[in-house]
Amino acid sequence: MGLGGRIAGFVALALGCGAVAGVVWWSLVELPTYTVNSEGGANTTERGLSEFISGDSWFTLIGLVVGPVLGFLGWRLLRRLGWPLVLVVGISALAAELICWQVGYRLGPGEFEPRLAAAHAGDVVPIALTLRAKASLLTWPFFAVIPVLLGSSLGRDEEDPRPLFGKRTDGGA
Repeated sequence: MGLGGRIAGFVALALGCGAVAGVVWWSLVELPTYTVNSEGGANTTERGLSEFISGDSWFTLIGLVVGPVLGFLGWRLLRRLGWPLVLVVGISALAAELICWQVGYRLGPGEFEPRLAAAHAGDVVPIALTLRAKASLLTWPFFAVIPVLLGSSLGRDEEDPRPLFGKRTDGGA
């Protein structure tokens, strides 16, 4: 398989990981709810207010796992690509997290406002599963490029000859 095919395969793998991560995100997050009162208003508990960040937290934690995995796989599969590998891995991780966000949102309950407007007294309405802290979008690409940067700076240089059983290859004694 040529380099272009390996890059396309890696991007497809990243997108697939993003879709699976979206399902995982959706399954892990317990969405806070609002209870509709008899006057048409809605309220939530203090715990409900604190759970608003749980979706963002889970999204970030999933990125802390998926990002380095994508980076490691990118390094193992495409290291001969050179410096553009950082871009390929970073953009692939960004695409994967956007897929994760969309899959989680689509599996979630949907837009909050229309559901709240249609609710009756006593109904419990969960908020939408979406990303509220947009800074969370930085975690996936950031953690994905770390294995690439570590592998390129700490790994063995492919252009250096391999020594045979400790023998020097530079002609020295």
